[in-house]
Amino acid sequence: MPQINVFDTTLRDGEQSPGVNLNQLEKLEIAKQLERFGVDIMEAGFPASSQGDFEGVRQIARTIKNSSVTGLARATPKDIDIAWEALKDATEPRLHVFLATSPIHMTYKLKKTPDQVLETAVDMVYYAKKNFPLVQWSAEDASRSDKDFLVRVIEQVIDAGANVINLPDTVGYTTPEEFGTLFRYVRENVRNIHKVHLSAHCHDDLGMAVVNTIAAVENGATQIEGTINGIGERAGNAALEEIAVTFNIRNDKYPYTTNLVLKEIKRTSDLVSKLTGMPVPPNKAVVGRNAFAHESGIHQDGVLKNASTYEIITPELVGIKSNDLVLGKHSGRHAFKDKIEHLGYQLTDDKVMEAFQAFKQLTDKKKEVTDDDLFTILTDIQTDVSDVKKYELVSFQVQYGSSNIPTATVALTTPEGIRVENACTGQGSVEALYNTLEALVEEKIHLTDYSLKSVGQGRDALAVAHIKMNVNGESVSGRGSAQDVLEASAKAFLNGVNRVFFNKKPTAKQTAVSS
Repeated sequence: MPQINVFDTTLRDGEQSPGVNLNQLEKLEIAKQLERFGVDIMEAGFPASSQGDFEGVRQIARTIKNSSVTGLARATPKDIDIAWEALKDATEPRLHVFLATSPIHMTYKLKKTPDQVLETAVDMVYYAKKNFPLVQWSAEDASRSDKDFLVRVIEQVIDAGANVINLPDTVGYTTPEEFGTLFRYVRENVRNIHKVHLSAHCHDDLGMAVVNTIAAVENGATQIEGTINGIGERAGNAALEEIAVTFNIRNDKYPYTTNLVLKEIKRTSDLVSKLTGMPVPPNKAVVGRNAFAHESGIHQDGVLKNASTYEIITPELVGIKSNDLVLGKHSGRHAFKDKIEHLGYQLTDDKVMEAFQAFKQLTDKKKEVTDDDLFTILTDIQTDVSDVKKYELVSFQVQYGSSNIPTATVALTTPEGIRVENACTGQGSVEALYNTLEALVEEKIHLTDYSLKSVGQGRDALAVAHIKMNVNGESVSGRGSAQDVLEASAKAFLNGVNRVFFNKKPTAKQTAVSS
């Protein structure tokens, strides 16, 4: 069966989702999971966009060994130079450079003629090939571009050394028939197309990103691009997990294979959802909470007799398993370490001890500690910004009732190590808590979103709080978990504030120069 390369852009296009703000540790953790998932190429970020993104891409490039790491660049020498500095230590450094080719983009955004666009595209591919062994060139807004102009540009950028040609449906406008026709036209009319991989990158504005991507594959695309859970700009991107499972379940119709490890789908989806703060809709295909739930009596009866009556995807295929007891309060550190390695985490000895202590504290409060609980503990510890001065919660107390004014008392230590304490009221318990935290934190804060969910089931389930906020004008997100919803909320608030300090900590000086 034809092999399709998978290009994951969760860390670049996915992070551009409104409200998503990943720090370097979180991006690295996702990158390591994407490597376990088996993606062929991962787009680690846009190095020229900020010093933080540059450092994040460089760290991922130096860590990942089994996937090709790439970074995005505009068609300028400066962007390409910065990308090389970030990616040069990768096992297989590659560049993703883009330039718009549609009439509306060339006229109103670039303010260039088609001939000027063609010249720039060719020059920048030549320039990139001086350092990068692999260069992907993208025709931004390809689905609204003139086909004959696309043919001209593609032929010449291939002659200049491009290894991959990407045709994006940048605004999610096209249909499967139109997109398939575009790929077939390029395949049939570009004289040197056999020298490159042809890639499809689809957005989901009209809900057709997955089917458009599959239509491209049916018409000659040998690489697909997308994100985990379909996150991304506006309505998002093609969901890679949906395409991978479609190829597996309907290989009679779509005889294509990928290197993706399907049993890693659920873990990858959960990690991305947790770290981005973007919950997976319950009814989402493949990974939604209700994907394997059956409420109808007729459906339940059929599934009990033979699962294939109403389940075309087995939970085990995508890595969903029963949440049985995994460890107990009498489990030792050796067994705990074996378990976390089985879950795919690589922690330092200090982090293992920290995680073990958090696990022991949880076993004192919770009867059954599941994989989901451990996943939450380990992710929080692995992505904790412990090497940065920050605000830390010492204690809190909230008094509220149906006839009382909610009042919160909180004690913190500041980044300077000073203990501070205050009490404030609010219309509800969370508002009282957040009013008190805001009074204690010497930063200008505006909360924009707050959400709360449970991990697993039962009265003793862990609570996970996600918030979005502006701290001193900088948009950040925060995350916190605890058995108590108010404690989880307080941790999420401080986690968001502390990200500002992490983002501004001293980093290695960027050495790229413009030419």
